[in-house]
Amino acid sequence: MNQSYQEKISQKDFVLLSAPLMAAYRAVESQRSDRLFDDPFAAKLVTSEAQKIALEDPEEEGRAFLAVRTRFFDDFLLSSASIAPQIVSLGAGMDTRAFRLNWNLGMKYYEIDYPEVINYKNEILKDVPTTCWRYSIAVDLTDANWVKLLLEQGYDKNIPSVWLLEGLIYYLSEKEAHTLLKTIAELTTIDSWIGLDLLNQLCKSSTYDEFYQGYFRSGFDNPEELLTTYGWEAEVLQPGEEGANFNRYIYPFPPRNHENVERVFLIKAKKMT
Repeated sequence: MNQSYQEKISQKDFVLLSAPLMAAYRAVESQRSDRLFDDPFAAKLVTSEAQKIALEDPEEEGRAFLAVRTRFFDDFLLSSASIAPQIVSLGAGMDTRAFRLNWNLGMKYYEIDYPEVINYKNEILKDVPTTCWRYSIAVDLTDANWVKLLLEQGYDKNIPSVWLLEGLIYYLSEKEAHTLLKTIAELTTIDSWIGLDLLNQLCKSSTYDEFYQGYFRSGFDNPEELLTTYGWEAEVLQPGEEGANFNRYIYPFPPRNHENVERVFLIKAKKMT
């Protein structure tokens, strides 16, 4: 990808750019005959800058990963939401699952992200009907006030919930990541679920993709241990493994006992305590 963006924009501006950029990749995937999902609203949310970056990106592996990640979390949400009436998407970006997936009657879908992201998406999709009760909360997740705003919108911490942290944690420092996971643990009951993706430490600090380097701020080598700390029992997959392949990702990671390997983890976990 184009290194010049790393030299021009701040951490926050890069995160803001990543939201329509992910929409651009989802729009491209939705046009494929062998698409892993259909996002008919993604193209509406793409900015000209994001479109330019996506069109200039020659890397098929990255596009395959993003397609697999989207499908992985689509399936995760639909499965786990069958026993939980509320979903919270943190760092929701241009996620359109509240519009494009079929939810159980009465499902509440909370989206939390920067005001710039939420306000932009709300304006673009203002005439698009949702398939659930959608609540958008415009706030920086490093501002502890997001919890108060979520509760004011009707989130019930005394019943099971599903949480989605897609493409979020590695943009936080390790301290911020732990604070966020601790807060989520306090807001969730047994039988709740969480889905997230993580990088390992080597992937965070490497130069495998210059476009992203300098923006990834945390990495975790043992996701199971991390989530156990906060009461979750995790299933951790790498793209390409069974359950995170979908006949698309042909760039498998070596087994986890191999050292000095950059890794990405796709995770779903159930609250046990």
